[in-house]
Amino acid sequence: MALDLGRYKSVACHYHAPSGEAAFARLDTTRVELHRLLTRRPPGVGVIEACALSGWVHDLCGELGLVGRVANTAGEAWKFRHAKRKTDRDDALRLAQLQALGQLPTVTMPTKPVREWRALIAHRQALVCRRVTIQNKVRAILVVQGLLAPRGQRAWTDIGLQGLTQLSEPLAECGADELWRGQLDRTLVDYRQVLDLIAEAEAALDAIATADRRVDLLRTTPGVGPRTAEAVAAYLDDPHRFRNAAEVSADAGLVPRQFQSGEMDRRGRITKRGPRLLRKLLVECAWCSLRYNPWARSVYARLTAGGTTRKKPAIVAVARRRLVRCWALLRTNQRWRTAAA
Repeated sequence: MALDLGRYKSVACHYHAPSGEAAFARLDTTRVELHRLLTRRPPGVGVIEACALSGWVHDLCGELGLVGRVANTAGEAWKFRHAKRKTDRDDALRLAQLQALGQLPTVTMPTKPVREWRALIAHRQALVCRRVTIQNKVRAILVVQGLLAPRGQRAWTDIGLQGLTQLSEPLAECGADELWRGQLDRTLVDYRQVLDLIAEAEAALDAIATADRRVDLLRTTPGVGPRTAEAVAAYLDDPHRFRNAAEVSADAGLVPRQFQSGEMDRRGRITKRGPRLLRKLLVECAWCSLRYNPWARSVYARLTAGGTTRKKPAIVAVARRRLVRCWALLRTNQRWRTAAA
């Protein structure tokens, strides 16, 4: 049985491979409705496409003792090229047919604790982006009034925030020509709330990392902090599911696109498949590693001819190699050794 999941409605396709007969059913996307469907007519294999809803559906199949497979919709076998029609029924039928032919591209579904860990990491990163947005808004308010905008990290310390607070006033007490002070006051209130939310999220993440030895292993690498270490541990999950370094790099989308035909072999930008957050943190970590890690500096200098050309492609290459080395640490369960780097 293949499921085309929707936010409110889903389509189920019961497919009989020997005869090619297909029966369709439409149901509400709820746990109760899907449980009723799976128990009334248990399938040999349940197939769903990778999406935000696939986690709990896959868990439900496991609870019922059914084989569940999650399809990789980014695979070439799943792409619709020059399709005259594309409906929910077509999607469900295609999933079932690919499974019957043995050509279904699948992805690994992590356990629920790992999914929750990843969600908390993404939530913390969204709060950090919101903090930056508020900082930019504060700068814009002051620049419009001809005042000096805050710069550097010191501007956002307690002392810096006290200086900004002196420029603000409650909106109800502002005159018609000083409403910007009220806007600044409200913006600073939002900023302090975001700081509290970030601190709360980081406290929860630190508690999870303390109980996970993989994060401790990754933090032995020079230039890898707690946030990058927990993201690598969460998104790689089981390091033994990768056969080699090429699979690790491809899973993170840090390998170049390739188009080969005959004597022509073109390589373009990175594929950017996989978790965007992991790539972002790895690139940030690569920039920081240039200051703390001699190995990263030597690789970067070699790829940029001494730091003068192709800086961005070089830093992406450093990020990819950093990920591979993190995977090696997790696979071998060993700490970083500078002499062997």
